[in-house]
Amino acid sequence: MTDLSAAHAAAVTDRNRLVGSAYNGDRDLAARQSLYRWQTPRYDLPGIVAGQLREVRGRGWVVDVGCGNGKFLRQLRRNRPDLTVLGLDIAPGILAGVPGPLAVADADRLPLATASADAALALHMLYHVPDIARAVGELSRVVTRDGLVVASTNSDSDKAELDDLWQRAAGDVLGIERGPARISLSARFSLEKAPVFLEEVFGRVETIELPGTITVRDPEPVIAHMSSYRAWADQHDVPFDATIERARAILIDHIARNGAFEVNCLGGILVCRR
Repeated sequence: MTDLSAAHAAAVTDRNRLVGSAYNGDRDLAARQSLYRWQTPRYDLPGIVAGQLREVRGRGWVVDVGCGNGKFLRQLRRNRPDLTVLGLDIAPGILAGVPGPLAVADADRLPLATASADAALALHMLYHVPDIARAVGELSRVVTRDGLVVASTNSDSDKAELDDLWQRAAGDVLGIERGPARISLSARFSLEKAPVFLEEVFGRVETIELPGTITVRDPEPVIAHMSSYRAWADQHDVPFDATIERARAILIDHIARNGAFEVNCLGGILVCRR
């Protein structure tokens, strides 16, 4: 593969990979979500998203596009029982156990009438869509004229310590100073890149940054997070399991010497209006 960016896009957007392995259940997504238990400050991200929907009143309709294992959907239904929330995802496997109403659907071809929703959510998922601009256009199409779209993603600088840990471990496995970088899922639609896509369609895009620091004193939450990228193991140019085990050894040594391992995080949400 000579075009790295094209190879990266193909890997993170391949439907067969997403449906068949990355999101055929919620184990890997839950592992990535669970790492934030050790973050300071702790953000109630579903609650923050629900707060952005305070202007949606009455029996409003909200569509959660790429709802995954239903983390946001469940809390939104608890916080706002007055709303009707529809969950959509391309992966039937990850929808098992998620309360309905639900539908299997692609973000770039939403099975919804124009202006049929009061709000649409696209949370940590637009980087998996082959044509991001088309998906943003679909989000705009299905919300009412005064409706809003809430997206979320991570910064290009998010969890740089995990990237460094992976390269150190991969380098040790390969017998070189630093190994190849691990794949970044959010790179195509990062917090820095997202406004470019969104401002093509929406007149007002507000970015709310959510910085924090994850502090662990046990390597396993970090190892579970790194292992959750197994669906993309063929993209790392290094034996995946051996790199994970070497990363565990590095973490054990680091925590023994320093008492903890810290990871700096930067994610955020983008609130879009016309």
